[in-house]
This record gives sequence, C-alpha cells and structure tokens, in this order.
Amino acid sequence: MLMQLMLRTFLLVAGLALTATVSRGDSEIVIAIRYLQPKGTSHSHLYLYREDGKLLRQLTNDNSGQDVDPIFAPDGETIVFSREKPNDTREFWSVDPRGTKLKKFDVAPDWYSATKSSPSFTSGGEEEAPSSSPTPPQEESAWPAAASESTLQGQHQSVTALDAMADAKDRPPEIIKAPDGSGEIFWRKGEDKEDPLDWVMWFRDSKSGQEAKVGKLRGFPSFEPLQIRRNTDRQRSRRESSDVDGQRESVGEREQANQFLFEGPLRLTFFSCHLDSTNGTTVEAFDFNKRKLIQLSPNWATPIPLPGEAEFLTLTENRYVEIPGSAKTANCSYVERWGTNIKETCYEQHEPPYCEGEPKVRYARKGSAAICYGASMYRLGKDPAVITIRSEAD
Repeated sequence: MLMQLMLRTFLLVAGLALTATVSRGDSEIVIAIRYLQPKGTSHSHLYLYREDGKLLRQLTNDNSGQDVDPIFAPDGETIVFSREKPNDTREFWSVDPRGTKLKKFDVAPDWYSATKSSPSFTSGGEEEAPSSSPTPPQEESAWPAAASESTLQGQHQSVTALDAMADAKDRPPEIIKAPDGSGEIFWRKGEDKEDPLDWVMWFRDSKSGQEAKVGKLRGFPSFEPLQIRRNTDRQRSRRESSDVDGQRESVGEREQANQFLFEGPLRLTFFSCHLDSTNGTTVEAFDFNKRKLIQLSPNWATPIPLPGEAEFLTLTENRYVEIPGSAKTANCSYVERWGTNIKETCYEQHEPPYCEGEPKVRYARKGSAAICYGASMYRLGKDPAVITIRSEAD
C-alpha cells in the first residue's frame, strides 16, 4: 500500500514537471515595464508573458532602482538585466523564467553587453534602433533618463515632410514592386494640382493588369518605404556567402528587399507620415493581401520582424496617455504583436479616409500608462532564437 502511494506521488510530481517543461515550448517574452503612478516614483520591473499575451509572472519587484534591458540567454534558461540606480549606478542581475535563482554579477556577461537590438524597420539609416524612452511625468525622478519631447518629435522625421516634398514636387514617387512579382504600387496626381504632396497610391496586379485605387498617405508622408536596420555583421556574412556561390546581389536588389516584410502569408511594406506637432509621426502598413493602408498607431510604431513567423512585433508609442487615478498624462510605450490578418477600423468620412489597425496582443495591463524599457523574446526552435529590443540605441 505504501509503495503504491509512493509510486502515485512520484508519477504526479513527474507529470507536473513534464507539464512545466512542455509549456515552455511556447515563445515567451520578458519586458521591463514601468507602470506610471499618479504620485511618487514608479519603478520598472520585469514581467514574463506567453506569446499569446497571457501574463505568466512578475519576475522582479525591487524598488531600489529601475530594472531595464532584459535579454534571454541563447538557451532561454536565464534572463540577464540591468538595474539602474541613482547617481549613475548600474548593477547587473540574472533571473530564470520561473522567477527564481536571482543572482547579482560583478560585471555583465560578455554576451549580454554584445547583444544588439534585433533588425527593425525605421525611417533613418541602418544604425537607428528602436527608442523606448518616451517622456514620463515631470514629477517623477526618472532613471534611466527619458528622452525629451523635442527629441522624440525629431526621431522619426528624417524622411517625412521635407524630403517627401522635395522628392515629389516635380515627379511622381518611385514605383514599388512587390518582391514576389505579384504587383506594384504606383502613384497618380490627386485633384489638388498645386499641392506637391497630393499623390494617390494605386496598385497594379501583375497577372491581370488590373489597377485598384488604394488612397492617400496621411499628413506629410514619406513615399519611400521604411528600411530595415540589419545587423551589419550578419549582412556582411550573407553577402560574402552569396559571393562564394557566384550569385552576388546588386546593391539595388538588397536595398529593395529591405523594404518589405514578406513571411509566408504576411506581406507588408511600411510608410512614415508626419501628422502634426501634437501627434508627431505615425506608421502606415500597406497590406498586399488586402490592398489597403492600415495605420499601426496614432503615433509612432517601430515594426520588428519575427523571422520564420507570419507575425511581427512593434514598439508602439502613445502620446498623452491618462495616468489612472489622476488627470495627468504621459507619453508611453508598449510592445505589441501583430498577426497576418490585421483587424482594422476604417474612417471613410475623414479626409483623407484612413484605417486604424488593432494588434493581436498588447503586452501590458489593460488601460495602463506604461513605459517599456526593453524586451526580449525567446522562440524555441526558431532562428534566431532570441529577439531583442534594447531600451537605448545600440
């Protein structure tokens, strides 16, 4: 009888252990989130989510500093992060995904210091990285230091209003050909012949030759799609490999490939549009499947590909978010996940008409005012296994 009881207990414990191991087959994302409070100083802690948005657990709760830049180790078994304290003091810690084995380092592991932000679509050059430091309430003591409002407004305007006007004044914007050969985006002048930016987007299907009117990009748009910022070492390695095979790509082919997010049924390209000084710059995705423009955020959103998956992340900025329990507002940032079939709400009465997209998941409390200070996703069996969003430019 005793032996049977012991055997049952052993099988139960083994089963629970197996279940815990199997559940880690889902991708997990750890995010440093600072939930803003109406009074006092709020603190950034680490939160672990399953890829479908389920909060698994809060990993840290120390209020002596701000926990930032969590990064999964390559095997997914450890998360290393920085703890920033007053007087420019920085500590390095690790914790496992189960919220145990908290450990302090004398110096950061080499792999942690060397890890860069993963490739992302930006309006600047290749070296531009996602920013995740919108302005918090001025009453708070902010460590790490947040970007100023003027800095934020300037980050995403490098190829918007002025460049668009200069490029589009005397000639239509360049034709954008889908990399799979399915069709092309082209432009026709709108009704306002005096407006140098009044260009309407059209799509021409390669097989049928049929043309469909898409509509206008909002505000002061950049007619050139966002470019993906790649890891320079990885890009150089691929280029050298291509040379060895005798299949060298032209610079133009490489640059064009960097304008698209084609992963299985996911087929997108992104444009930046400067709206005004209040709303700043937004990002619109052209969906080749729907032949439709979809705005990803009322403000900025940095698209971050998930190679091998027909989905992508965004580091999304929302301005003037009301802090719960007060009349104060703050500029916030969130990590969001988008799927192949983006849901949208369209405003046909607006001039010009536009559609707002809805992400599958926002990795944060509903209705919160929050700031993201870095994130990392571990994807078992995928390449790369770790996707990283650092809180500061690389």
